[in-house]
Amino acid sequence: MYHIRSYVLRQGKITKAQAKAYAEWKDTYCIPFERGKFLDFSFLFPEKEQVVLEIGFGMGEATAELAQKMLKVGFLGIEVHTPGVGRLLWEIRRRNLSNVRIIQADAILVLQDMIPPESLDGVHIFFPDPWPKKRHHKRRLITTDFLNLVASRMKEEAYLYMVTDWEDYAFWIMEKVSQCPLLKNPYDTFAPPIPWRPKTAFEQKGIRAGRKIHEIYLKKQTSSIPSIEL
Repeated sequence: MYHIRSYVLRQGKITKAQAKAYAEWKDTYCIPFERGKFLDFSFLFPEKEQVVLEIGFGMGEATAELAQKMLKVGFLGIEVHTPGVGRLLWEIRRRNLSNVRIIQADAILVLQDMIPPESLDGVHIFFPDPWPKKRHHKRRLITTDFLNLVASRMKEEAYLYMVTDWEDYAFWIMEKVSQCPLLKNPYDTFAPPIPWRPKTAFEQKGIRAGRKIHEIYLKKQTSSIPSIEL
């Protein structure tokens, strides 16, 4: 699946604690990206009842908090930015978490090459970059092809949970969802706030700026997988 990157790698500021965690713990908790090598979740998360994928976990606050509350769930986080990876590694060690692993790579490539079909119990995409300028809309992560790819990696009855504080992007996502027959919206419109999702500093910043939080919660309700050109 050809795609335009939904992110730009910047020389982001990294703290000493993040850099130290990254240097010391990357090899323990990060999985190298490998083309054509599907992960074995029973090996990666032994004795875990479910596996949830988080795409673009940012600084990892929500990931770490959920992992600490849901110890029977394995959390696989994807993030490209080193400061965020370093921060989540720091949280993993601070909270003594054994149910979190990280892949530092392009999410679409990871989905194509490393996530087995019909293997995920849930997918989280919290506050993806909205690319608000119209000329940059082509960089938005959420497209119909992307949703079809994600759905093909989800088990039947698995969920996809997306949240954005950018109204235009929220309606964009809903339009793309309507073109993906594998994903059903039990709410018909935006979902009510899901109480177990942690509120992050980034989200609070958006609220203070006057932006409304839009939540999209979908279920995969068929085992019929469409043909996807990879």
